[in-house]
Amino acid sequence: MTDTAATAQEPTKSGARVAIQKFGTFLSGMIMPNIPALIAWGIITAFFIPDGWTPNEGLATLVGPTIHYLLPLIIASTGGRMVYDARGAVVASIATMGAIVGSDYLIAQFNATLPEGASELGEVHMFIGAMIMGPLSAWVMKQLDKLWENKIRAGFEMLVNMFSAGIVGFLMALVGFYVIARVVNWIMDVLSTAVGWLIETGVLPLVSLVIEPAKVFFLNNAINHGVLTPLGTQMAATDGKSILFLLEANPGPGLGILLAFTFFGVGAARATAPGAAIIHFFGGIHEIYFPYVLMKPALLLAVILGGATGVTTNMLFDAGLRAPASPGSIIAIIAQTASDSYLGVILSVILSATVTFLVAAVILRASRKRDLENEDALAQAIAKTEANKGKKSDALSGLAATSTAGAAASGGGGKHASTDPVDEPAAGTSTATEDAPEIRKIVFACDAGMGSSAMGASVMRNKIKKAGFEGIEVTNLAIANLDTSADLVITQKELTTRAQQKNPDAIHVSVDNFMNSPRYDEVVERIREQRSGEGE
Repeated sequence: MTDTAATAQEPTKSGARVAIQKFGTFLSGMIMPNIPALIAWGIITAFFIPDGWTPNEGLATLVGPTIHYLLPLIIASTGGRMVYDARGAVVASIATMGAIVGSDYLIAQFNATLPEGASELGEVHMFIGAMIMGPLSAWVMKQLDKLWENKIRAGFEMLVNMFSAGIVGFLMALVGFYVIARVVNWIMDVLSTAVGWLIETGVLPLVSLVIEPAKVFFLNNAINHGVLTPLGTQMAATDGKSILFLLEANPGPGLGILLAFTFFGVGAARATAPGAAIIHFFGGIHEIYFPYVLMKPALLLAVILGGATGVTTNMLFDAGLRAPASPGSIIAIIAQTASDSYLGVILSVILSATVTFLVAAVILRASRKRDLENEDALAQAIAKTEANKGKKSDALSGLAATSTAGAAASGGGGKHASTDPVDEPAAGTSTATEDAPEIRKIVFACDAGMGSSAMGASVMRNKIKKAGFEGIEVTNLAIANLDTSADLVITQKELTTRAQQKNPDAIHVSVDNFMNSPRYDEVVERIREQRSGEGE
């Protein structure tokens, strides 16, 4: 079931965007759970390598095997588990080992042909290979199991299951050794050459033209986890640091946007910006500033220029991180900064925030009068405006997030989020229909299932507790892991279509900002109506 106040199915033209989001989410699902291992590797490197804080020859031997074998294997295992649970994880790990060894063998063969004194190729760490072989091997195992499902004689199930997985793992390891290793070595060579060219020619800041808008539209995971993390890890293993880890994680542009709204915004945007800035900068939840940019698309220019400023600063100071900073908090960034890069990294954050703030301030000041006029009319006409428009308005939804108590009580605050084409404002309200499921489980779903959705779940949990309701579970997870157990699903509007596909029978509610949305009060009111109906 789809809530009448939820986002309707998006037009076909958004299919490409949804496909990229799905791909990015899948990559994120493989990488994000294993970020702690990357952080641990970065800490080991920082302490124990010869140039580290506390050099230790014995402990330094952890560095190579961890990045070359452990990290690709656990990424592959995670990817395999996503496709086919534990059975997929085992086969995925076996297959990826074939790709790792195959890559080493090819590089050793090539280096053996080089004349004496020539520069040899270094190891290729199979991150991309793991993200290919892991899901692929698990999918092959899953399809083969379907062939003989319910056809195995009683008593032979374990024998067939064990040997079939072992044989598939063996065969996929051969595929990894002879095929995937060559493909990934070539891909890494091309990408490394491209990044080297971008850095040497000084045009790396231009990647902000792609990365910053991609972040705002939730398309960044495909770039970050599919390209930047594997390449950055490869660079860090060789040079001890990588600038690539800062291309997407820099909190400066988001901080600049939120500070600009703090000083020059109007209405709810100005009221919520300071709190959002703290969560973004120290908590590392970048999604929280996206709605502010979407309110006024001209602000994309501000984040692009700010992002480019940060990249330029890091290039000038040859600064980088030892490992990915996740979440993109200033605390995580400082913790992963290479020992010779503190000045450059800190300046890159400060300067990118400053440039973004200045450009955003000009844009906000130029439209301030119009924004104030809109705010005057917003409190009384927000529901009618959006109902007539027949689609969601980011500016109206953002301003409505802190509507006055009087407006909320009159019902205006509960109608702003409608994106269904309806004729009357009342159709935008959340109403309990006869076939609506009883709400006992509420799930907040975001791209990675760790940051913004956890924050939203905490807010909703508190509201339900204050309302005195018991027996309602509120949790959060990645949208890729969404199942049909939830009675009500809350997502940001960009992800609602995918959530509806995952759980078509649930009530779906779209919000612009997980931190502060009037839709939460509507959910609480819906629960109250359901429970009062039960008592009658």
